[in-house]
Amino acid sequence: MTILGFEIPPDTLTRVLVIAAIVLATLVLMRIAGRLVRRSMAATEALPATSILVNITRAAVLIIGALAILSVLDISITPVITALGVGGLAVALALQDTLGNLFAGLQMIASRQIRPGDYLLLDTGQEGTVVDVAWRTTTLRTQADNLVIVPNGKLAQAIVTNFRLPGEPLSVYVEFGVTYATDLERAEAVATEVARSVMAELHPNMTDYEAIVRCRAFADSQITMLAVLRVTEYGDQYPLRSEFIKRLHERFAAEGIDFAFPTRTVHLVQE
Repeated sequence: MTILGFEIPPDTLTRVLVIAAIVLATLVLMRIAGRLVRRSMAATEALPATSILVNITRAAVLIIGALAILSVLDISITPVITALGVGGLAVALALQDTLGNLFAGLQMIASRQIRPGDYLLLDTGQEGTVVDVAWRTTTLRTQADNLVIVPNGKLAQAIVTNFRLPGEPLSVYVEFGVTYATDLERAEAVATEVARSVMAELHPNMTDYEAIVRCRAFADSQITMLAVLRVTEYGDQYPLRSEFIKRLHERFAAEGIDFAFPTRTVHLVQE
């Protein structure tokens, strides 16, 4: 058969068409397999919906497509697998960090201790919401809407606080102090009323939790009190804390209850 002035044997043309069909089918199956894996993980919740498993599935489809092309070209697969096995040792040594990050990411996904949407605080000080766990890194989105890229190996070795485990609701602690002359029963009752009103207004769905206020400790110039409130998401604590502080300050001023501040009493001895 002559194409563009070139004589092409029918067998060669057939192989080219078959290879083109395999390449096209591989690309389509990679896209379909990635979507099916992501939807399956989201529906069953057996594993978090992360890109690392999607990429592994696509890589598996790509390898199968490459083996099919080798078969069409009458290239024996056994020597290729043998060569890959021998060269795999050198590759593994050269890619120790990459493979370590890959398996660390798989371990985190399998254990379900870190999932997209979780808010993490690392022992190094970085914090943010998990956006995705990829084959090499985990991406966190901070409160300032910046991205923190953490290698999976580093994350697996870090001390991590996950604010969504074991449950999503998060306790918010607000500490304040009153003077020693304050009627503590009255101060506790007023602060509790303010805390409950703020909770009812900002988080009406938290009906199974009652905000509480307790006296905590004797300090140098104050009696320390602690208010415990509850939010559903980590980021909700900031507006809740701000609103509680403003209303408590206003209410204490109206009730004649004084907040404590550092004071010093000086006794002068006259000879």
